[in-house]
Amino acid sequence: MAAKKRRKDFMNNNAKIPYFHKEKWIYVHKGSTKERHGYCTLGEAFNRLDFCSAIKDNRRFNYVVRLLELIAKSQLPSLSGVAQKNYMNILERVVQKVLDDQQNVRPIKELLQTLYVSLCGLVQDMGKSVLVGNINCWVHRMENILQWQQQLDNIQINRPVSKGMTLTDLPASLQLNIMERLSDGRDLVSLGQVTPDLGQLTEDRLLWKRLCQYHFTDRQIRKRLMVSDKGQLEWKKMYFKLCRCYPVREQYSETLHFCTHCHILFWKDTNHPCTANNTESCCKPVSPQGFINLFKF
Repeated sequence: MAAKKRRKDFMNNNAKIPYFHKEKWIYVHKGSTKERHGYCTLGEAFNRLDFCSAIKDNRRFNYVVRLLELIAKSQLPSLSGVAQKNYMNILERVVQKVLDDQQNVRPIKELLQTLYVSLCGLVQDMGKSVLVGNINCWVHRMENILQWQQQLDNIQINRPVSKGMTLTDLPASLQLNIMERLSDGRDLVSLGQVTPDLGQLTEDRLLWKRLCQYHFTDRQIRKRLMVSDKGQLEWKKMYFKLCRCYPVREQYSETLHFCTHCHILFWKDTNHPCTANNTESCCKPVSPQGFINLFKF
């Protein structure tokens, strides 16, 4: 047991080679006990739930990115030394994946900007038990973040070679049908900048009305009504105004689940001890904010 613990400590102290567990789940004790403080921490969860591999799965990518963003906004001072290393390792792999795939550039740039702004404020208070670790280590991490931002700014997305029908070749009704699948208004605006015809389609009032109704409640919409000179509701302007006032609905293809029966946190498609007992009804999806709340002491 002692040898196994030494090996685990050695692997965890290496920032580039995290220690991996065979089980892909973690037990979360609901009470404030020594067991929870000793084994159920964010740093442990990063390893046990294998977040480094999770970002390779497109279904889990947005979930992990949102979790990293929430931690960057408010949870950095609560991270242990091991959790800091794991966090930066995961972030580095996320950036590398975006550079390789040339996808999801905007959300990662926003994540890096959020993290850098948070660190600028926290580093000024070093010496007041705000961040764990040497200030030189954090300055080096901030330099890495600036370097990643520059790499993302310089990325050039290669236009794929056309091998057949494109979006603009489809009838307008099918193009609108595809646009209805977009859940982010910024993506709709970006699509409208490709060609004048697409730009005209993206101004469709029904598209923006559906976006407003999908992300916000009727009560929120009524509080932010905007009417044009012609007496029509300005759904597009209302959408962006609502985004500034209220959080948009989060949607993920794959999420972490928590079993209320055995108190185990796991990815949905990963087996856990309750699976054989047909207690799937006890398993509830956990949002990124809910994940952080599980590890607040």
